[in-house]
Amino acid sequence: MSLIGWIVIIVVVIVLGGAAVLVFVGIRDDSADFDPLEARLMEYASRDEEFTLEEIELSQSISERILIPLVRGIGEFTTRFTPQNVMEQTSAKLKLAGNPKGLDPTVFWSTRFIAGIGIAAILTLLFSVGSLAWTMGRKILITAAFSVIGFYLPELLIRSKINKRQSEIRKAMPDALDLLTICVQAGLGFDAAMSRVADKWEDELADEFSIVLREIQLGKLRREALRNMDDRIGIAEMTSFVAAIIQSEKLGVSMSRVLRIQSDQMRVKRRQLAEEAAQKAPVKMLFPMALLIFPALMIILLGPAGLLLKNSALSGILGSG
Repeated sequence: MSLIGWIVIIVVVIVLGGAAVLVFVGIRDDSADFDPLEARLMEYASRDEEFTLEEIELSQSISERILIPLVRGIGEFTTRFTPQNVMEQTSAKLKLAGNPKGLDPTVFWSTRFIAGIGIAAILTLLFSVGSLAWTMGRKILITAAFSVIGFYLPELLIRSKINKRQSEIRKAMPDALDLLTICVQAGLGFDAAMSRVADKWEDELADEFSIVLREIQLGKLRREALRNMDDRIGIAEMTSFVAAIIQSEKLGVSMSRVLRIQSDQMRVKRRQLAEEAAQKAPVKMLFPMALLIFPALMIILLGPAGLLLKNSALSGILGSG
């Protein structure tokens, strides 16, 4: 094998190793608020025997001492070449996606670059050791196309996560508002009603209610905590709900009445969305039916007739003509 082939193999191994490390960090880092220094100090305080901080540091795993800081460093280096407004947009998208696995913009952009470079390196290796009779221009075009796909694949996954999360919250809001209305009518305050919903359910909306309650306990005003929840979710239904709650506080309107009206509106909106999805279904089914179902159906129906026609006397007449 030539020197270029060995260089390509080494680059592929390095890139794939970096991608594996990024995946490990994404699974390992379950919380964006995790403070390793605080965890080490807690461990130091909980030990009965006396240990130095250096010994506690060395007792950590290799991933926590080397791999995770290395990936963070790669992410910080990558973000130096990324505009600030792009980083802010990425942070907003990750917030709308629910911050999956504590993912931050630096690691996200590192994943995008490594995915693009990794696919390019793999295709270059395959083209160098393979025996395809393609021109160099075609190889470069295919490599560039798949590299762009690999670069945008994490972005597509984040958008899919955002749509799924927003759809789940949109479906859960009418039932959650019904429970809020019942709790408020029973004499509970709005915060206590939100706490009851957060305790009873385990979904994205309940998690958002829990975050609002924690922010209120830490000293934030209720309207600020509710606006933060609206920013983290980003759907029109939540914006309308938050605006109605804030207005009811300012004007002194009955909270139970506002919640009942909001619940009815959310239920009507959910029904309209379901009807819209049902009307779009035939159009979405048209392309799979035309490309997959109809050709198979034609083969099944006309195949036996074609065989009979081939073996009949008519085929000789048509052939002689």
